[in-house]
Amino acid sequence: MPDPPAGPSQDPPAVARDTVVTGAAGWLGQNLVRTLAGAGRRVRCLVHDPAEGPLLELIGPGVETVVGDTRDPSALDRLFDGVGPSTVFHAAAVIHPDGSTRTFFDVNVGGTQLVLDRARRSGARRFLHVSSNSPFGANPSPDHRFTEDSPYHPYLAYGESKHEAEQLVGRAGARGDLATVILRAPWFYGPYQPPRQTRFFSAVRRGRFPLIGDGSNRRSMVYTDNLVQGLLRAEVTEAAAGRSYWIADAEPYAMADVLATVRAALEAEGLAVSPRQLRAPVQVGVLAERVDRVLQSRGRYVQPVHVLGELKDTIACDIGRARAELGYQPEVDLMEGMRRSIRWCLERGEAL
Repeated sequence: MPDPPAGPSQDPPAVARDTVVTGAAGWLGQNLVRTLAGAGRRVRCLVHDPAEGPLLELIGPGVETVVGDTRDPSALDRLFDGVGPSTVFHAAAVIHPDGSTRTFFDVNVGGTQLVLDRARRSGARRFLHVSSNSPFGANPSPDHRFTEDSPYHPYLAYGESKHEAEQLVGRAGARGDLATVILRAPWFYGPYQPPRQTRFFSAVRRGRFPLIGDGSNRRSMVYTDNLVQGLLRAEVTEAAAGRSYWIADAEPYAMADVLATVRAALEAEGLAVSPRQLRAPVQVGVLAERVDRVLQSRGRYVQPVHVLGELKDTIACDIGRARAELGYQPEVDLMEGMRRSIRWCLERGEAL
């Protein structure tokens, strides 16, 4: 179902001092919490691992953590206990589960429903839901760009789970007692990255990350601070309620350019980079996707197979609506963002 048209321009709503962030210790969550706390806002964070809480609370006195899981109603009761009219940033999701596709639906669908319920009951002012490109699959042609009016075409189990989550958020907003906004983000990059991104840098540096075909297929990507800006713009734009937005860098990048930029960023940060580039024909990606489909039909998820199956595709979006309606302007480009990410790894002594 397409989004309703944006309403007339109105004064922005007052920013809620209280904020709730799920997935707060994750890649996006850590960047978001730092920005919110730096603005003097109180941030109630849901973290999965008890060891993550003290690290987040070091950010500032306004940060408070609750240990639990979005699938646990009692944990969500603690998360929202005593929180006044708030903004809820729902960033918790499973992208690469440990073996079973069932986890996608337990967390991304069931967990979203429970967080929506608790947000509504607590009197939350606005619910910002972080979605993905996966409910839309791959672009039908190399020059195509997804817009907010593109039809759903979920890609495998993760795409199905995020599609179902979007439907839950849309229905919650349509009932009128909770203002909801969906933000669709593609491939992240930026500081506070998970180990898989560090392995990506290492593979590119050693010439072991495969370029599928000629690398002309395009990928939208989003630097984490750009995505945080999009979330905050959606929070304060009155007419965004009930709408969805693609949030990405200014333009999609050719996959060959992504790898070349990472190589250049590694060199700019003082690292030697192999002159080799592993290449594979498109048929390798096609075979990986077929294997992935068979595995997922049996409830199994194998991350390297899944990633390889997507590397051949164009997955690109148009951010025109976010620019026009939210005033979103991505400020960090691929080269600068990758350099900041690599620098963050090096400052922590991570081996690249």
